[in-house]
Order: sequence, then C-alpha cells, then structure tokens
Amino acid sequence: MIAGVSVVGSVLVAKISTPRPPAASDRLDPEEAPREGELRAPPAIRERFAVLEAKANHLTAIVEEQKEKNGRLDRLLWTAMRIIRRANRRLVAAREVSEEIPRELIPHSID
Repeated sequence: MIAGVSVVGSVLVAKISTPRPPAASDRLDPEEAPREGELRAPPAIRERFAVLEAKANHLTAIVEEQKEKNGRLDRLLWTAMRIIRRANRRLVAAREVSEEIPRELIPHSID
C-alpha cells in the first residue's frame, strides 16, 4: 500500500514539475527579431505595457494641466494681496479704517 501511494505521488510530482509550453497569447512572434540590446516579450505583455504607458501619459498630462492652473491661481492671489495692501495704505493715508485681509490671502502676504 505504501509503495502504491509512493508511485501515485511520484507520478503527480512529475506531472506538476514538467514545464508546459506557453499559451498562444504568450508566444513570441518568430518573425520579429530582437534588435541589439532589446528584450523580446510576448504580445500580451507588450499590450499591457502599451496600456500602462497610455495611462501614465494621460496622468502626466493631467498633472501638468493642474500645475498650470495652480500657478495661475497663485499669481492671482499675489495680485489680490498687492491690491488689498495698496488700498489699505490709501485708506490709512485718508485716515479711514483699513480693510481686513482675508485669511486665504495671508499665505501670499509679502510680510
């Protein structure tokens, strides 16, 4: 009985450990010769990389667009702060009560 279990076990181990041929989608195109220093990859992997590259390019474009918007808003806030300070100087010179500076503009203050 022990010998029978051993035989069945060794047959199963042999089946599991034998290398299998790659699936059709993972096979390399034999007509495509790799260039010098280039790795060959199955078409399925190349498609995945192409999708990931497209997503990365899209996200990069979004980040660049948001940086531009942020820069424009930052310049507007600095301009608003200068206008408020100039107006406050004029009000003080005219012996009027100066306007309070909004909290949102305080990080953009020159002081």
